[in-house]
Amino acid sequence: MVGWLARRGISLAGSADLAVRGRKSGEWRRVPVNPLTFGGAQYLVSARGHSEWVRNMRAAGGGQLRVGRRTRAFTAVEVPPAETPAILRAYLERWGWEVKQYFGEVTARSTDADLLAAAPNHPVFRIALAE
Repeated sequence: MVGWLARRGISLAGSADLAVRGRKSGEWRRVPVNPLTFGGAQYLVSARGHSEWVRNMRAAGGGQLRVGRRTRAFTAVEVPPAETPAILRAYLERWGWEVKQYFGEVTARSTDADLLAAAPNHPVFRIALAE
């Protein structure tokens, strides 16, 4: 539902429709995501872990974010888990209410050690939007 709304120009709390080419088929695959701006950069966090869009992103190295008719192409670089605890904390502060079931006991108020332990299960990509 969130992706359907984003494709029609209605972004719920900053959500967008992610399109990334399938690593095997080459077909565009779509999934709703919550892009995060943190520390002057933009990120995509996989709340659901090593999902299909994550595997496709690793192969494709980028994709498109869409809200309504506005589509923005981007490139993506995966951030090493050791560098993601602060990003995960910011993501959980913003969208913890929506994704808490995927993080178990980890919340925005968790310790740095707990966030670091959770980091390998929640891939993070730094994205650079094409001009």
